[in-house]
Amino acid sequence: MLLLRELLRELDVKVVAGETGLGRAVRWVHISELPDPTPWLSGGELLLTTGLQLGDADQQREYVARLSTHGLSGLGFGAGFSHEHVPPALEEAAAEHGFPLFEVPYHLPFIAITEKAFTQLVNEQYAVLQRALSAHERLERIVLSERGLDGVASALAAMVGGPALIFDARGHVLARRAGRTALADGVTEALAAELRERTRAGARRGYAPSMEALPRALALPVARTGVREGGGEGPVPEAWLIAAKDAGPLTELDRLTLHQAVTIVALELLRRRVADDTERRLAGDVLTALVAGELGGHDLARRLEPFGLHERAGALVIDPPRSVRSTVEDALARAVREEAGGGLVAPAGRFLCALLPAGADDELFDLAERLRARVSREAGVELSAGAGRSVAPSELRRGFHEARCALEARELALNGDVDGRGALATYRDLGSFQLLLSLQDDDALRLFCDSILAPIEDSEGTYGGELMRSLEAFIECNGQWERAARALYCHRHTLRYRIRRVEELTGRSLDSARDRIDFWLALRGREIVKPFRPPSSQVRTSGDVTERNFQ
Repeated sequence: MLLLRELLRELDVKVVAGETGLGRAVRWVHISELPDPTPWLSGGELLLTTGLQLGDADQQREYVARLSTHGLSGLGFGAGFSHEHVPPALEEAAAEHGFPLFEVPYHLPFIAITEKAFTQLVNEQYAVLQRALSAHERLERIVLSERGLDGVASALAAMVGGPALIFDARGHVLARRAGRTALADGVTEALAAELRERTRAGARRGYAPSMEALPRALALPVARTGVREGGGEGPVPEAWLIAAKDAGPLTELDRLTLHQAVTIVALELLRRRVADDTERRLAGDVLTALVAGELGGHDLARRLEPFGLHERAGALVIDPPRSVRSTVEDALARAVREEAGGGLVAPAGRFLCALLPAGADDELFDLAERLRARVSREAGVELSAGAGRSVAPSELRRGFHEARCALEARELALNGDVDGRGALATYRDLGSFQLLLSLQDDDALRLFCDSILAPIEDSEGTYGGELMRSLEAFIECNGQWERAARALYCHRHTLRYRIRRVEELTGRSLDSARDRIDFWLALRGREIVKPFRPPSSQVRTSGDVTERNFQ
């Protein structure tokens, strides 16, 4: 920052008025003989003139008042041209407004003043750029060293000399570091509330938070890396960076550092996103293989070790509405990472599943309920969830199905009553059916399932698959014909025919609660037992009929 006092110190000029304003910053130097140059000035300039257009005293007083009101840093008056010295009216007006006014002698050309000012300004800008480059390199090293957003916030707080906070697009704190003074929780909550309000209003540009506790703060949007700006004000921010100084306003270097930090935060979010996507794909592969029965025993335990699932583990299953599925998945992954100290999150059909490190059953259920409640708050919708018992990692397949069956058993018991939703279902909700689901003998469980479902599959050939899908959709929709038909993309009359055919083949009635639960158990049991895959030589296709030789 070039102060007027520093600029005039080595120049042969005489200050005639406004000495108290010599501490003003000089942003630029401009020469003009216009009676009103303010339309071409933006404030902070040092103006040089010979007063060629300044005639009478009234015009001179108006001239000084106009310059002072426009925020110029000072006026240099060249003597020996139209006026031998600074006119008395000009001097009196400058003294009245506290506006710095100095006389430039005839032998000192204006170019000498401009050259000196420009040299100092350029040197100052070069020093700022050097320091900003050093700050940028420091921030880059933090990203390369994988210290995360906490490391970025800590470095910013040290460089700016005040608090630094990073929020996601929904106003949740991703990282926070205070300056020399403590940052109260109320301040953080107020910043988050204002951010959420501005986000709802479509804010995409930086702003100064309207808070007395942080009067010198600056909030900057962090755009998602790789997203091109289109029309309007650019893409919706992925995050927000807010920083302030403990004392004094943000300097030009501070602002430049913050704008550079926005890029660093975007890169760190990209790195985190890539890591999360990779982990989610790996988690999805593991969960898919686990549910399908393709992975179990020691192989499953070994694949789960990188997720912190070692001695005991449990499954949490959530059934989110489609409208908030992605929001719930992100919130669940964040909650598991912050509260469980390990685990994985991945989709499992229409459900979301979290495999969690666990101790005793009650501890696992307490953790599962905390996660369910937190995700419900963040997603803004009350979520239904189920939790299986604590098991060895190698037995998590049964734990997953137990959690899913507990959730579905609760939904069946509610029979569409929305008032009872929102709690955590556990194996205790299975009642006497937990005995069936805990069978260790796959053959016994398969026998039970076949006794109920085999008539559908064996007598109808390929059409049996349509009947099975219709049966499952009808049960999952709690016997609601319209809803089940929409899920199957068929007419309700078609669905009624299929359900009537299922009842004819099995000799059971879906109006009976006991038969409906038996069907549900058999369908779930089919998913629990490892699917039987006969060798290709045992599958023979003839026309539209596929003959299976199960041996």
